[in-house]
Amino acid sequence: MAAPGEPGCVTMTQSKQMTPLVLLMLAGYGQPGFSQSDIASSHPEEFRVYTEHPRLLLNARRLRLLRREKERNSIRWEQFHTLIAGKVDMPEKGFAFSLYYLASGEAAYARQAIQWALGPATDLRQLALVFDWCHPELSESQSDRLVQKIRRSMQADKRSTLAAIRSRTFAALALAGHVPDLAEQTLKDIWNDWWMATLVPAIRADRLALARQDSYPLMEILHVVRDNLNFDMRDNALRFFKDFSLHRILTYYPAVYPAAENQYRIPMYSGTGEPNLDEAALSRATDLSIVAFDTNALEHQFLQGWLIQDRFLMRGPYSIPYEFLWANPYQPGLSYHHLPNFFHDPQSGVLLLRSSWEEDATWLSYNRGEMELFLDGRRSGLRPTSIREPLAIGDHVVMVGGSPMQWSLTLPETTRYFILGFKPDTFYELEVDDEELAEEKSDIGGVLALTFPASVNVGVRIRESQYKRP
Repeated sequence: MAAPGEPGCVTMTQSKQMTPLVLLMLAGYGQPGFSQSDIASSHPEEFRVYTEHPRLLLNARRLRLLRREKERNSIRWEQFHTLIAGKVDMPEKGFAFSLYYLASGEAAYARQAIQWALGPATDLRQLALVFDWCHPELSESQSDRLVQKIRRSMQADKRSTLAAIRSRTFAALALAGHVPDLAEQTLKDIWNDWWMATLVPAIRADRLALARQDSYPLMEILHVVRDNLNFDMRDNALRFFKDFSLHRILTYYPAVYPAAENQYRIPMYSGTGEPNLDEAALSRATDLSIVAFDTNALEHQFLQGWLIQDRFLMRGPYSIPYEFLWANPYQPGLSYHHLPNFFHDPQSGVLLLRSSWEEDATWLSYNRGEMELFLDGRRSGLRPTSIREPLAIGDHVVMVGGSPMQWSLTLPETTRYFILGFKPDTFYELEVDDEELAEEKSDIGGVLALTFPASVNVGVRIRESQYKRP
């Protein structure tokens, strides 16, 4: 048995099928804690914006890609065009019409977006997109009216939700050439008061500080800050973003959901009933935007392999603008079957397991006493105490225990055990037959992660450490 701090005592077990390249990429994956270097002191050199319209989400490379998709009449463009030309009611009209205008060059759709924005519309994010993306088609009078409307909305909505902060960021960037002082001060306040003083410390302390529904607004902020202020915000929380895409893949249930327009992978959700397909669509949009942010990152190439299958291509009126905006069918992906089929983060107490990467896999989520099992195509909430016998999920075993406990091992190969039900952040003495006494620490959720070598009838005993630490 590996002693604490030795190579065998780690948070992640490497799959036997992994290549050295994958192992290199995953070094440190899921490891506890952050180093001081994870929180960089760097920040944008200035918050004055000098870029030209369009500034929001569509840098020159992405805009070229969209126009090439239109020229080639790709499947994504064809679906987007069919809905727009067919006058299907688009849930986000400002976003959809503006995007269609930029890809097609047809000014009639910019005029529709502008008309929508100057009407009773109140969605600040979409107002900013219309002003930025349709700027060449705005008359001087329309521009002035829309500037005033966006300014009023910025001043009225001071909510601290991530979606609201994203919308104010968009508004500030869209208006940067028109009210530069307001834009600069807004961006500076968002950086200092929200990013550096609030969110970065929160995700440094606990990855769960970022709710899943906040991931897409966060990615939009990352994109526009890098494109306009030439700064990568991930530099302020390196460990969190290193694990970001890999953790997301394992939060999807194994079974695919067959909707009328396309198939969906469904992210884990609370409550009962059918999944919310708009949330599933936005989750896929988040994943696509992650790949688009850094196509060279190895972990993002695995994520691209997860996304690229055409049966998951989103075709609905709500989802097709996001699919068209972010998807890059020309970007190669790597097979996600080479990724580890588990994630354990001692910092947040999160444990995610699946028996394989097949769609009939068994899947388990555990988070500080909350457990969910996906088995035989069904999800069910569980209490940890309902696991009365060791539960094998792929090449991992889940048990529920306490102090003291003992059992015997007969293992054909090295096996990772996750034992639930211990006190959080507590040291335990581990005694294995013919091994020296070792000490292990449970994580913040009371999970003890242990690796045992192949064995035959080997006894294991665990009890709380006799030595109290401050």
